[in-house]
Amino acid sequence: MTIPAIGLGTYRLKDQVLTGSVHNALELGYRAFDTAQIYENEADLGAAIASGQVPREQLFLTTKIWISNFHHDDLLASLRESLRKLRTDHVDLTLIHWPSPKDEVPMAEFLGALREAKALGLTKAIGVSNFTIDLTRQAIAILGADAIATNQIEVHPYLQNRALIAYLREQGIHVTAFMSLAYGAVLKDPVIQAIADKHQASTAQVALAWALQQGYAVIPSSTKRENLAGNLQAAQLHLDAEDMARIAELDRGERVANPGIAPAWD
Repeated sequence: MTIPAIGLGTYRLKDQVLTGSVHNALELGYRAFDTAQIYENEADLGAAIASGQVPREQLFLTTKIWISNFHHDDLLASLRESLRKLRTDHVDLTLIHWPSPKDEVPMAEFLGALREAKALGLTKAIGVSNFTIDLTRQAIAILGADAIATNQIEVHPYLQNRALIAYLREQGIHVTAFMSLAYGAVLKDPVIQAIADKHQASTAQVALAWALQQGYAVIPSSTKRENLAGNLQAAQLHLDAEDMARIAELDRGERVANPGIAPAWD
């Protein structure tokens, strides 16, 4: 299964704001959309897609299971509810959103339920999000590396997650990068700006191209049509070796997504 290189993230988007963003994205050519149970916008996304006049078979939908739904029966029931909200009989990819805090639910239970969801046809592929090296190693022992379509993790020039990504590559597990713009912080970086000026591109395009050239999928969100269009065009921007080396030097381990339920990071 191939995960689209660029999708629309929907974190913090709801109601008419989400509808407008999705409609613009569909018109511009986006076909991948990322949501999660905890975003409380699956129903909004489902309605926006249904009114967007793009056939379901052309779309790639991802949702994520929240930690309160990790017990076997709860996971399957919650995924079915997500499908109802999204107005589809399956999603293309279902992820475990965060590892179970303090191992409250054994990994074998919720990953086993996720594997069952795939066997039942509720999802075409399964994966994880915010899993460390150790947690990914445990997941591989349960599912096998081939069954894990991706690990969705925070990656941007200020947090390059090198050790974890090296391990994922070694295991053949795809990387999906979220927070690619670090809530806009990297857009103001003078190095990113200089590279953008060199290529007559935007700073967002530079940050996204940096991730895309390393083989990561990206899921930036935006409510502005011009930004949605610009993000999509990042796939056509080629950064040279000097550009990539300069961005590599920006890594400072600056993590944006670090809630109380987070694991002990690598």
